[in-house]
Amino acid sequence: MTTVGPAAGSPAPVRLTQYARGGGCACKIPPEELEAMVAGLLPPRSPGPAPDGDGNRLLVGLDDGDDAAVVRTGDGTALVSTADFFTPVVDDARDWGRIAAANALSDVYAMGGRPLVGLNLLGWPRDVLPAELAREVLAGALDVARGAGCLIGGGHSIDSPEPLYGMAVTGLVDPDRLLRNDAGRPGVPLTLTKPLGVGILNNRHKRTGEVFAHAVAVMTALNDKASAAALEAGAVCATDVTGFGLLGHLHKLARASGVTAVVDTAAVPVLDGALESLRAGYISGGTRRNLDWVRPRLDAGRASEDQLHLLADAQTSGGLLVAGEIPGHPVVGELVPAVAGTTLMIR
Repeated sequence: MTTVGPAAGSPAPVRLTQYARGGGCACKIPPEELEAMVAGLLPPRSPGPAPDGDGNRLLVGLDDGDDAAVVRTGDGTALVSTADFFTPVVDDARDWGRIAAANALSDVYAMGGRPLVGLNLLGWPRDVLPAELAREVLAGALDVARGAGCLIGGGHSIDSPEPLYGMAVTGLVDPDRLLRNDAGRPGVPLTLTKPLGVGILNNRHKRTGEVFAHAVAVMTALNDKASAAALEAGAVCATDVTGFGLLGHLHKLARASGVTAVVDTAAVPVLDGALESLRAGYISGGTRRNLDWVRPRLDAGRASEDQLHLLADAQTSGGLLVAGEIPGHPVVGELVPAVAGTTLMIR
């Protein structure tokens, strides 16, 4: 387990995580509450062009809680649009900006698209934290966006009681080569492109101040290459693994696709130190809520509670979960025909 601390004699840095009740994607509204909140807001989507006759069509919307909205433009392309923001997941301001940007861009990659432009979303307790720290957050995000070839075109800021940061991102996607969460079919393997455990290590970081450089490296890594590899392999179904954990996002995918997902616990990659930290009690409330949410549809087999909490760990800027085999990444399970009352099975 890799940890790094401040140099001896140096002034103590501002611990951004101490200014927020939650942290990263673990601060999401619980999934069952969110689904109840949006239920019935929009009528069922009808096929064909929009009522105004402009030929546009919402290809992906609220229906199955996919990673981003996709709108056909009428010229053979489609726009993919998303927004994501959260409270500090690490104490270092620039790293938080980098992580938040990579996390927001991930939604575009999870749909098979490429990002074009992002808008900053910033909430800052201006009477509590210095503006210089907010500048560091924005600078970190800009670094990652530039690396993704994504422009930053301004954004919006407010004075808020907790620090908040994220992005609204717009990109392009081929409407005939979408990665969506309702396209899974029985007999297809499941591939995971990043290890689990960042939520556990982030929770330990928030409570102890220990820095886990390897977790930061995972969270700041873009999912662009994984997305391209999924498309190259002919995949049509994917999602990214963030605040609802592997089990939560896989439950949504299986439910939307009308299948059951089988997870091979032994094949799931895990960050160094995550299991040790889990056993020491560093489990976020978001992770516990994730597991409670899926339990009614979960056949846990012989999996221990520790294993289940790891599979439900609330990730921030996690990897892609792809229905298909992606070279260089582990196969962690498969999709099988639907089992009545069960969307998830552990083996």
